[in-house]
Amino acid sequence: MAEKFAQHTGLVVPLDAANVDTDAIIPKQFLQKVTRTGFG
Repeated sequence: MAEKFAQHTGLVVPLDAANVDTDAIIPKQFLQKVTRTGFG
């Protein structure tokens, strides 16, 4: 489980687009793991 944080010090950038390609934001090769735990 990820460690909690209290304050974010990086950039926050709005992404004003109707259809967002999530692979353009975080490509699959940078994901740590993909599990179905917690999916409804």
